[in-house]
Amino acid sequence: MTATDPHDVPRPDARLHFGVFFQGVNHWTVWSHPASGSQIDPASFRRVAQTAERGLFDAFFLGDGLRLRETGGAVHELDVAGRPDSLVQLSALAAVTRRIGLVSTSNTTFNEPGDLARRLASLDLLSGGRAGWNVVTTDNAWTGENFRRGGFLDHADRYRRAEEFLTLARAIWNGWADGAVADSVDAHAWAVPGAIGRVRAAGAQFDVDLVPTVPRSAQGHPVIFQAGDSPDGRDFAARHADVIFSAHGTEFDDALAFAEDIRRRLRAAGRAEDALRILPGTEIIIGATEKEAEEKARWIRLEQVTPATALAIAGRVWNRDLSDRDADGPLPAEDPVVEENTGAFGSARIADPRALAAEWRAKAEANGWSLRETVIELGPQRSHVGTPSSLADRFTHFVRHGAVDGFNVTPYLIPDSLEDIVDLLVPELQERGVYRTAYTGSTLREHLELGPAPLA
Repeated sequence: MTATDPHDVPRPDARLHFGVFFQGVNHWTVWSHPASGSQIDPASFRRVAQTAERGLFDAFFLGDGLRLRETGGAVHELDVAGRPDSLVQLSALAAVTRRIGLVSTSNTTFNEPGDLARRLASLDLLSGGRAGWNVVTTDNAWTGENFRRGGFLDHADRYRRAEEFLTLARAIWNGWADGAVADSVDAHAWAVPGAIGRVRAAGAQFDVDLVPTVPRSAQGHPVIFQAGDSPDGRDFAARHADVIFSAHGTEFDDALAFAEDIRRRLRAAGRAEDALRILPGTEIIIGATEKEAEEKARWIRLEQVTPATALAIAGRVWNRDLSDRDADGPLPAEDPVVEENTGAFGSARIADPRALAAEWRAKAEANGWSLRETVIELGPQRSHVGTPSSLADRFTHFVRHGAVDGFNVTPYLIPDSLEDIVDLLVPELQERGVYRTAYTGSTLREHLELGPAPLA
């Protein structure tokens, strides 16, 4: 990347933020490599979190889910699966880390605000103000089958519930005033009179009457993360979130367009443009040379999209069992079966499978791709590949031109693929002045350079 005139850089002092995303269930982790560790052994979680903390990452982000993905009514056996309850796991990690933030993915559709807000506040208090909550919604009956009430919510209704849920959670977190506990043994009462408030609310989704049991933490209350990419999701983030994850962090122009859209929505919601951190998800693949990095990336893709995985992914598009096909052969000649969503791969839906199949066929024919090559080439390409120096230049350009505030990094190998980032990339970023050289605060809110937690 060519040198940039510093006068043309809109955010010359911006710093890059990193989180690490431990997915839990996915086919992207290269589980078959001899160096791959367990997805459920506590040592794996500890190793990833401590490595990220050594690299001065803002947060360890734990993916969570209420049900394993399925294909044709059976557990999808090609997935790497391991999902201990996120709040339990993060509470354990709070004891073996000192500074890194701890972010739980917790669902608003199948939880209740009084219970979840208390558990999140407990993690925040026990960790010294390092907790975050990735607010996720679920709209499908497939997940609802886990619960007595079952059912599902329409897309718009799930955000209405989430908004009411989050409003209640914040009221619960703010139910204790700062300094609520008497500071003298000579005080008349243990709690300052009137400092612990009652929360009463009756809305479309919840009818609550409770007294919060947990005081505010060092950062006030958990940092709010959100990952919706629909218009409803983006508006929800602009109104409520401190951090938004996105799939818009690979190509600069796409990332900048997303960031500008979010900033426009922030203004419309009456918030400052810098009130929200934008952290796209990505893989970071590092080589000593550009050629070595590209070769490594190709090897990783082949390990992630095995022949069986390629057939399963194509089977989603065609809505057929393709397991008896040759993954190195052509795409199916027949058209996809179009019918009601079967619940394969959880809640994933393909809006127009025939149009997608036609697009795949056209590109496969033009490039001479097999079925497996088509899945690899046309699947999500959320990765940055290069040398430590070239990646540092690229990330500096992204953050200082306002396209991102950082990245939420998905390791392709557990627990060791963060080592290259920490040992090779971070020093290059520090040399450019775009990455911290030490933690300057103790809370997640401070790491992210956010303002105080809102009181309403």
